[in-house]
Formats: sequence, structure tokens, C-alpha cells
Amino acid sequence: MGEEAPIVVGVSGASGAPIAVQVLKALAAAHTPVALVVSAGAVALLREECGLAPEALTSYAREVYSDTDLAAPIASGSRPTRGMVVVPCSGTTAAKIALGLGDTLLTRAAQVHLKERRRLVVVPRETPLPTTLLRHLTTLSELGVVVLDAAPPYYLHPRTVDDQTSYLAGKVLDQFGVSHQLYRGWKSEGA
Repeated sequence: MGEEAPIVVGVSGASGAPIAVQVLKALAAAHTPVALVVSAGAVALLREECGLAPEALTSYAREVYSDTDLAAPIASGSRPTRGMVVVPCSGTTAAKIALGLGDTLLTRAAQVHLKERRRLVVVPRETPLPTTLLRHLTTLSELGVVVLDAAPPYYLHPRTVDDQTSYLAGKVLDQFGVSHQLYRGWKSEGA
């Protein structure tokens, strides 16, 4: 029996880096293997929003790849995965995925997930949403991609930004069937 297939986590250059960090921490806590790729655009946002260098994320991943490494295993459909999430997903990254452009490892891995009909989740973090991004997100949805909007759960009465971030990370984990206790659902006991 081989190793468990990883979930590919792509971190792109949109505001929302804390969501990516929380997703990685939660996957590590659930002993779920991760293949991680961080785009060049995400580096500045990790520093600005989290005070972290990308190297700080490597402890949460079994495999870490450079976004310029188009020969990495996750760039091939012959490499099994449990799916992929792009969190946060910039408008540029969403457009590249929707248009079939695989010029970086992150976008190439997303293309592989589309062609192999594997679970692909994008977490766009943009407001207001420009018409072009809405069109690209519609295309992605039509292709079977889960577009998981980074919207806060007001009905759960979050008290802190961390509460909202945990909720969003939990919604990502839900898409892959990974158990967690990051939030309590609607009308859950004690909510």
C-alpha cells in the first residue's frame, strides 16, 4: 500500500493569506498530506497579512514545490491527488485557470485537476467583483470547479477575524471530506 495522496494547496497573490495558513494548519492537524505551492505574488501578502515568510508554511506540507517548477510531480495527471484548493485565489489566477493557461506550477496543477476531473476549489478574495472576474468564475463553475467565496458567516455570530478565518478554512476542508472542529454549523448544539 502506497502513501496517501495529498491535497494540493496553492497560495496565490490575493488578500486572504490568513485563510491559507489556517487551511494548512487544519490539514496538518487532521494528518492530511499536503503538496504546497506558493506563487510569487503570495509572498508579499504572507509577509504583510501574517508576518510570515513562505518557508514558515513548509512544516504543514509533506511536499513543497517552487511555482516555477513545471516539472514537479503535481504538474502531471499521472500523479494521484485528493484534489486541489487555491486559497486565496487572485483574479489573475482565476482567469488563467478559466482560460487554460498553465504557465506556472500553480496554474498547471489546476489545469491537471480540471483535465483529470478531480476536485478543484478556488477561494476568490476580491471586492467588488469586476465583471471579467465574474465571467471567469462562472466559467470555472461550469467546468465543475467549486467557487468558495470568502464570505463571513454572520449567522454564527463570529466575534473575531480568527473566527471568520476558521470558518472559511473549515468550509474548504468540508469540500475534501476532512473532519475538523473549526466551526459549528447552522443551529448546531452550542452555536
